Amino acid sequence: MVPAGTVWRVAELTHRQVRTNGINLHVAEQGEGPPVVFCHGFPHVWFVWHHQLPVVASAGFRAVAPDMRGYGRSDAPDGVASYTNEKAAQDLLGLLDDMGEQRAVFVGLDFGAALVWELALRHPDRVRAAVVFNNPFVGRGKRRPSDLWARIAEKHFLHLHYFQEQGPADEELNSHPAEFLSSIYYALSGDYHYLDIWSNPTDGNGYLDVLPKAPPLPWRWMSESEFGVFADEFTRTGFTGGLNWYRALDLNWEITEQFADAKVEVPTFFLYGERDCDMEGFSGMDPIGTMRSRVPDLREVAMVPEAGHLVQMEKPTEVSDLLTKFLASL
Repeated sequence: MVPAGTVWRVAELTHRQVRTNGINLHVAEQGEGPPVVFCHGFPHVWFVWHHQLPVVASAGFRAVAPDMRGYGRSDAPDGVASYTNEKAAQDLLGLLDDMGEQRAVFVGLDFGAALVWELALRHPDRVRAAVVFNNPFVGRGKRRPSDLWARIAEKHFLHLHYFQEQGPADEELNSHPAEFLSSIYYALSGDYHYLDIWSNPTDGNGYLDVLPKAPPLPWRWMSESEFGVFADEFTRTGFTGGLNWYRALDLNWEITEQFADAKVEVPTFFLYGERDCDMEGFSGMDPIGTMRSRVPDLREVAMVPEAGHLVQMEKPTEVSDLLTKFLASL
C-alpha cells in the first residue's frame, strides 16, 4: 500500500463540514494517503482520537475523525429512529464518496465499534479492514435488548436500562456535564473497576448517584486542557444526541435479523484494554472465542496492559504503535 522508506510530510490537522445522508458531519482530518476513518462512542467527540491522528498521518494515511451524528459539531437530527447503525453507516459511505474513495479502514470504539461491525456486514466492499477496540463481535442477541436490560435492572443499576426513557437521563447529565464526564471517564478507565457500580440498586438512583467521584485533574492520562475539550462540547450540546444511540438499540436489533448468523469477512484487528468492562461484563463468557468463530479473517488480537475502556487515551503510544503496525501489514 505504502512503499517502504517513504517519507511523508504530515499536514496540519484541519476541520470541515461534509454534507452526507441529509446531515452536516463535522470532520477532523490529517495527512494524505489511503483513508483511515475513526468512529467514536459515548460520551465522546472526534477529539478522543487526537493522539492517533498525527501518528497515522505520519505513517502515510489520511486520518479522518468525524463527530458522529448527534455529537459535537455534527447535526443532531430529531427522533430515535435517526440514530440506528444503518443511518450512521450511510453517513460514513457519504463521507467516503465526498473523499472520492471506494474503501477505507474503519476504526471503532464503543458505539463506533458496533457501527464498524455492522458496516462490515452491510457494505464489505467499502471496508478495506476493520480495527475494533474493546467491543468484540458476538453476533445478534436472541432477545430484544431492552427486555434483557429491564430484567438485569431488577437486580442492580444498569445504565443501558436507565437511558431508555427519554427525559430523566437527559436532564440529569445535561445539568452536570463536567461532573458526569469526569466521573464516567474515570469509572471506565483502568484506574477504577467499573462493575463496582452494580452494587447499587436501580430504585432511587440516577447515573451520578452510582458513579464514583473522580479525583482532581490532571490524571496520568488526561490533562485539564484535554478534558476541557470534551466538557466544552457537551456543555454546549447536551447529551441527548448520544443517548439516542442507546435508545436506538432495539431498532438496530429489529432491522438486523437478516444478519443473525452472518460473519464479518473483512480483515480485522481487535485490540482491548486489560481492565475494560465490556470484556469483563457485557460480552459473554468467552468473547474472544465467540468473535474468532464469527470473524474468520481476524488477523490479530492484542491486549493492552492496565488500560480500560478509553484505551487509546490511556495508553496512546502502545495503541498507536499497534495500529500503525496493522495498517502497514495491509
